[in-house]
Amino acid sequence: MKSFKERVAELRQHHEELLSRKNEPLSPDCSGKEMFCYAGDGIYQKYRYPVLTADHTPLEWRYDFCEKDNPYLMQRIIMNAVLNAGAIRLDGRYLLVCRVEGADRKSFFAVAESPNGIDNFRFWEEPVTMPDTEEPATNIYDMRLTQHEDGWIYGVFCAERHDDSCPGDLSAATATAAIARTRDLKTWERLPDLKSKSQQRNVVLHPEFVDGRYAFYTRPQDGFIDTGSGGGIGWALVDDITHAEVKEERIINARHYHTIMEVKNGEGPHPIKTDRGWLHLAHGVRATASGLRYVLYMYMTALDDPTRVIAQPGGYLLVPEGEEYVGDVMNVAFANGWIKDPDGRVLIYYATADTRLHVAVSSVDRLTDYCMNTPEDGLTTAASVETIKRLINKNRLSSDPSLEGGE
Repeated sequence: MKSFKERVAELRQHHEELLSRKNEPLSPDCSGKEMFCYAGDGIYQKYRYPVLTADHTPLEWRYDFCEKDNPYLMQRIIMNAVLNAGAIRLDGRYLLVCRVEGADRKSFFAVAESPNGIDNFRFWEEPVTMPDTEEPATNIYDMRLTQHEDGWIYGVFCAERHDDSCPGDLSAATATAAIARTRDLKTWERLPDLKSKSQQRNVVLHPEFVDGRYAFYTRPQDGFIDTGSGGGIGWALVDDITHAEVKEERIINARHYHTIMEVKNGEGPHPIKTDRGWLHLAHGVRATASGLRYVLYMYMTALDDPTRVIAQPGGYLLVPEGEEYVGDVMNVAFANGWIKDPDGRVLIYYATADTRLHVAVSSVDRLTDYCMNTPEDGLTTAASVETIKRLINKNRLSSDPSLEGGE
């Protein structure tokens, strides 16, 4: 039987191999041995391995390395998942503020750092210590990071508490948008939660002032799960972020019947500014016979008016595939973090099945082209057929220019 020291050494070796493993792009012409080979249909490139999983968390968070107290080398604190990370490039480093969930179902934030944004992510030594408000939250998760023009880095995340108006229902909960700010992702100043007439679970801070005010993308909900009268992604301006309150709110990206966003939709990370408009990444939810299906989609808004949609490709951008489909919550793709490099490369960090975190790589030019030149959803079967027929006719004319103007 191996000694305690030998087992510890073996455990650390396997962990280091995982952390230092090189990631590989999935090629559309792979041999077929892979579970899936989807490369984004020319829009983005997926990678073979998740960038972060529960197994990537530091061993010191999970094991007691005192032989006397833990002779069987058991995990004393089990990590269940790493998902839904806010993302930022800071001083040349790729940093993710991840949602880490323990076996006790409590989520917390932890920072992971990579030299290239694709692999070799390593968590900082300790999880984030997030200050509480006067009304402590039971659970916090899904931080959106915004490096604002006021000089602060803001984290906006969900703070979940039990709904005490339903004392006999242990599943009854309320959600508010919590706000914190930092300079370095190490020391955080907690601000009061965003005040709103409705519950808010997916709130994102716009990176620039609009008319001299802070701008938020919101997602009003009547309840913790059900959107109710909430019509989609909202927009609200706030005078003072240290006492943020939604007084007026309007929907800028609405839900629609029989679409990928029929049940609800919500902003992902803050939008990316381009010379043609603001690029938005969002999630859409619809009901299926096996439960809710979460997918990612995109839209663009005008530079001079971030509330005016100028392009929205029909359907989804990214869905869980193959092994991505399986996990704690099946059939879910979710993203609340992406990074734009100075050269225009865009790294999209997306979680699947509420279990693990992946990266997909694209570019500003490619995503802009996708948004501006992909047909919108016509919202009916007839409209979809006509869209396909127009493309068929265009390709016919491209292959035989003599057909232009009729036969």
